[in-house]
Amino acid sequence: MSPSENRKGAASGLGLWDRLLTLWIFLAMGAGIAIGAAFPGFSEVLGGLSVGTTNVPIAVGLVLMMYSPLAKVRYSEMPKVFADKKLLALSLLLNWVVGPLLMLALAVLFLADMPEYMAGVVMIGLARCIAMVLVWNELAGGSSEYAAGLVALNAVFQVLLYGPMAWLFLSVLAPALGARAVAVDVSMWQIAQGVLVYLGVPMAAGALTRHLGVRALGEEGYARRVVPRISKITPAALIFTIVVMFSLKGGMIATLPYDVARIAVPLIAYFCIMFFASSWLAHRAGADYPRMASVAFTATGNNFELTIAVAAATFGLASGQALAAVVGPLVEVPSLILLVNAALALKRRWYEGKE
Repeated sequence: MSPSENRKGAASGLGLWDRLLTLWIFLAMGAGIAIGAAFPGFSEVLGGLSVGTTNVPIAVGLVLMMYSPLAKVRYSEMPKVFADKKLLALSLLLNWVVGPLLMLALAVLFLADMPEYMAGVVMIGLARCIAMVLVWNELAGGSSEYAAGLVALNAVFQVLLYGPMAWLFLSVLAPALGARAVAVDVSMWQIAQGVLVYLGVPMAAGALTRHLGVRALGEEGYARRVVPRISKITPAALIFTIVVMFSLKGGMIATLPYDVARIAVPLIAYFCIMFFASSWLAHRAGADYPRMASVAFTATGNNFELTIAVAAATFGLASGQALAAVVGPLVEVPSLILLVNAALALKRRWYEGKE
């Protein structure tokens, strides 16, 4: 049975843990908020485990989350991933033109009276996802190879374009829409560091695991004996990361609920519009379900780690821009897990019985 066939039949063979993963994630969010609000000392200890703007427990959780999906990628088939130039062009258009412009419009529409939050949300829209998108893609049964290829491509574009686009969007386009101009100072090396940590480390570990495993066991042996074991790492690391992330910000959610809600509105609108628009466009472009899911999730997710680092370095950790960046993943996690279920519903509606 091919990997794609395995994915098609995966839903029927899911265990209780996997079938109720959405519930576990929401329970983890609630537990994190409760811990952060009830035990601020615990949150301070976790917050102290940081290097610069990078929280070590969260970074470890993110790397472990991505290790399993990247260990399943058939890297020898990567050159075939982008054979469909039309679909590749669509993905690049969604990521580097449509997504940033949509986030800019929503940020100005909903946060024009709160310019610091508006700037933070715009910066989120410019940072294309290279981390958790692999997890959402895997949970939705998307193509591991296609997602890995798009993520790697986005990482290169991110290093080259984030700085110039931040200047263009915040210093030129935002004022043209009536918002206040904001200057952002970010170096290519600062962006490259995040790419190396959150993509380079798990990709190298995953590729090495697959290479050694396939050499020792063969393709079928690796798929049968290794993949089921390493697949357990991602959901466990996801739950761990969510608990840590929400416990760190439990106090903020409790003390600034209005600000959090204001920032959340354009983000939720963005996630919904981008996901359903990119899903429909990829479907219309002739993509099968695994590639459609990969295009949709890479277009919808954002690199909050980069946004937080840039906002903190440019405006300070206590700034409104940094607060907006921090709220980002708190909104993305529940939004994207719900969109995973939406993707599976689209699969039933558009693809089942047709492939």
